[in-house]
Formats: sequence, C-alpha cells, structure tokens
Amino acid sequence: MADSVPQTAEVGVIGMAVMGSNLARNMAHKGFRVAIYNRTASRTDEVIAEHGTEGTFLPFHDLADFVASLERPRHIVMMVKTGRGTDAVIKEITPLLQPGDVLVDGGNVYSGDTRRREEALRPAGIHHVGTGISGGEVGALEGPSIMPGGSKASYEAICPVLERISAQVDGESCCAWMGTDGSGHFVKIVHNGIEYADMQFIGEAHAVLRAAGLTNAEAADVFESWNHGDLDSYLVEITSRVLRAKDPRDPATDLLDVIRDEAGMKGTGTWTVQTALEFGVDVSTIGEAVFTRSVSSATPVRKASQQALKGPDRTISVDDRRAFIDDVRDALWSAKIVAYTQGLDEIRNAAAEYN
Repeated sequence: MADSVPQTAEVGVIGMAVMGSNLARNMAHKGFRVAIYNRTASRTDEVIAEHGTEGTFLPFHDLADFVASLERPRHIVMMVKTGRGTDAVIKEITPLLQPGDVLVDGGNVYSGDTRRREEALRPAGIHHVGTGISGGEVGALEGPSIMPGGSKASYEAICPVLERISAQVDGESCCAWMGTDGSGHFVKIVHNGIEYADMQFIGEAHAVLRAAGLTNAEAADVFESWNHGDLDSYLVEITSRVLRAKDPRDPATDLLDVIRDEAGMKGTGTWTVQTALEFGVDVSTIGEAVFTRSVSSATPVRKASQQALKGPDRTISVDDRRAFIDDVRDALWSAKIVAYTQGLDEIRNAAAEYN
C-alpha cells in the first residue's frame, strides 16, 4: 500500500478490531475524513476492502505516516488492548505528537492507569482523554454513549468529534465531560459493574420463571412485555430474543439450553468492587454479581459440590401465575434500583478524589 496520501484526515483511529473499525466507520458516516492504522497491517486492508466505500478513509501501514496525515491539532482515538498494549502504543506515538494534540483512549481501562498516563503526557502538552464508550459493537457503529475524562480543555478539543458520533436522544448528544483525570474511565468501570448486577438479576428472574414451569418461549413473552414498561432496556430486550433463539444444529432445541453456564470477566466489575472497598462504599449487590461470575467459571468446584450436596427442589408451585410473574417483575425492578443506587453512590464518593 502506498502510504503517501495528499488529502489530510480530520481524525485518526488506531486499532481495527471490531470496536475500533466500527468507530472509524461511524466517523466516516458522519462526514469525517478518517485515518486508520492497525499494528497488523492486514487488518487495515480488510477494513478498507469491506467498508472503504462507506466514507473517506485514509489507510496507513506506518504509524509515522498515519500521524503526519492528520490536521493539527491532531485528534487520535486509540482502541487497542488495555494494559501493556496501550502503553506500547503511547510510547511509540508520543515522539510523533506535538503540543495541543489529543490522544483519546477509548478502551475499558483501570482509571488509575489513565491517571498515570495523563500525568506522563501532560508535560509534553499532549491532551490525554480517558474515555468510556458504551454500546458494544453496534453502538460503536450507530452511536454509543461516551464518557470522556481529562482536563476541560482536553474535552473541548475533542468534543466536536465525540458529540457528533455519539447516540442522540431527544436532540441531545449522549456524550458529556465526566471530570478531570481518570473520571471518564472510572464512570465506565462503575457503569459496567452495574451492568454485571443487571445481568445477574435478569438471569435469576429467568431461573425463577423456569422453576415456576414457564418454557423459554413463555419467559421470552414475559421479558418482551416487561420491555414496554419501566423495565425497558437493551438487556431486557435482548433477553427476550435470546430466549426465543434455537440451536442452529437442532431447531427443536433452545439455544440457551446448550450454552455453557460459564461467564468470564474483563476486569471492570472487579475494579468496581476493589475501588468501592478503598472508598468504604457498599456495593454488595454488584459484588455478589462479580463473585457469581467467578463461581460460574469454577466448573470443577461446582461439579464436586453438586456431588457432595443435594440442592433445593428446582420447581416452584404457583397457584396464580400472573400474580407470580408480577412479583418477579417487581423484584427485578427493585434489585435494579439497589444496584444503580450503589453504583451512583460510588461515583459520588469518587468525585472528590478525581476532581
């Protein structure tokens, strides 16, 4: 690929995995000229081959050429593996940047690492914006919720890009400055911790409905009805869709019944609980959801326990199914309120630390 391109880019994206490539496409759809770069060059080529006609992309195989293509002050969004991968990119790109340039880290990052990186880049006059991005791969493409941190000047430098690509609700951008330092990533950490609890509640609600004799299809109808009231949410919506899905290898079998009951973690839920302990904040509901994921992954321990101990009867006798379903709905709503309250209280307690 010839890396010398006469046209300049308005924004650049480093990291062409699903989230990075979809954010770049989102930017291009909104009319930005987007430079893209990936350490493995073939991935950059794949993005151009598959989506190059969707907008103005400037693809690069060389990081220096990628940086040189950007208008000053440069706006660069990193979507790379958290931890050493992020540090490696920052180390490589920093000598190529100039005062006033903006480096956005859009990964799920421990906020303490964000504070360290922001402090290291500050003397060079480089704006480091630790930014939480919520919505998954679909949100990245169609409009995510965006939680930038860093200095107010840093946010003002990058907000024209972030606000335009974010989700829009009632004419308002779902992007707002969270505060200085690692605030953006901290809010995203707690956001994910609340989501862990939310998913645990939904799983427990489904288990109780099944114990009462509902099939997965009947439970799907229940979740779909809940999604039209004050439980309306993406997680409730997709739960109803998952419950209806069939195993492609056997259309008579529900997909849910053949999925392994093991859930992994990427760190944000753990960080939510660890930070709460440091602040002395009660996030016990979120903590139980995190620990339950750990239990789900400990398959040998669970199997041994099942052999040693007889669990409770898995069926529930229900006289009034409609009233029972309403009770489960109220329990789910109440549990969600508790988790949100705990998460927001943690953010409130952290505000003094980060600002």
